[in-house]
Amino acid sequence: MKFALFMGCKIPYYLEHYGTSTKAVLKFFKIEFKELDFNCCGYPHRDLHFEAYILSAARNMALAGKENLDIVTPCKCCFGSFKHAEYWLRQNESLKMRINQELAREGLCWEDQNTVKHLLSVLYHDVGVKTIASKIKFPQSSYKVAAHYGCHALRPSKIVNFDNPFAPTIFEELIRATGARTIDQPTRLDCCGHPLKEKNKRISLELMQNKITEAKEAGANCLCTACTYCQLQFDEMPDKDAISTLLYTQLLGLSLGILKEP
Repeated sequence: MKFALFMGCKIPYYLEHYGTSTKAVLKFFKIEFKELDFNCCGYPHRDLHFEAYILSAARNMALAGKENLDIVTPCKCCFGSFKHAEYWLRQNESLKMRINQELAREGLCWEDQNTVKHLLSVLYHDVGVKTIASKIKFPQSSYKVAAHYGCHALRPSKIVNFDNPFAPTIFEELIRATGARTIDQPTRLDCCGHPLKEKNKRISLELMQNKITEAKEAGANCLCTACTYCQLQFDEMPDKDAISTLLYTQLLGLSLGILKEP
C-alpha cells in the first residue's frame, strides 16, 4: 500500500507534530508514502478565482497520478478542496480542457487517474479497525473523548463520500480502537468556527467555546480532531484548563507505543 502524502500548507509551519505523528502512524502500519513537489490545495482561492483554485488542486492530483499514486492527506480542508475539484473536473468537460492546457506546460494532465483519501479513511478502510485494535499496547482508557468531525469531511456528502453526514461513525470507531471511551455530545457535527476567524472573531470563538462546553458537560475530558484548521482553532481556546484537545494520530500513536517517528 503506497500513497502520495499531501501535508498541505499549514502543517509544516503551524502543526509540525501532526505531520510527524501522521508519518509515524503510516510507517507503523507499513503504509509507504512519497512526498512530491506539491503546491497549495487551492482552498484559499476557492472564493476568489475558481479556475485558479481548480488548477492548483488539479496540478497536485496530476503529479500523484503521474506516479500512479492516490493521495492521502491528514487535513480535512485539503481533502474537501480536492474532492470538490475532482467533482467539477468530472462534471465540466470544458473546464477540464482548459485546466489540462495549463498543466501541459509542465507535462502534466488530469485524467481522473487517481483519487484523494483522508487519513481517517485510510486507517478505517485500508488498515481496518480490527487490525488497529490488535496492535494496541497501551489502551488509552483514561480518555473520555468527544470526536470533532469537522465540516469538510462530511459535507456535501455526494462530493466527499466520507461517511454518513447525519450520523457518522468512522471517527468514533477509530477512537474506540485505541481503548478510549467515546462521549456523544449534541454539537459533535457543528463547525469549530475557524472559517469565521478573519471575518468575525467573536462569533468564531463563541462557536468553539460552545463545542468545548457541550463536550465537557457531556462528560468528555478530551476533544479529538483530525483536521489542521480545527486543531489550530482549538489551540486558541482561552481557558486552557477547560478540556484537552488532541489530534487522532497522537492518541493512536500513544496507544500503539510509538515514542518517536520511526
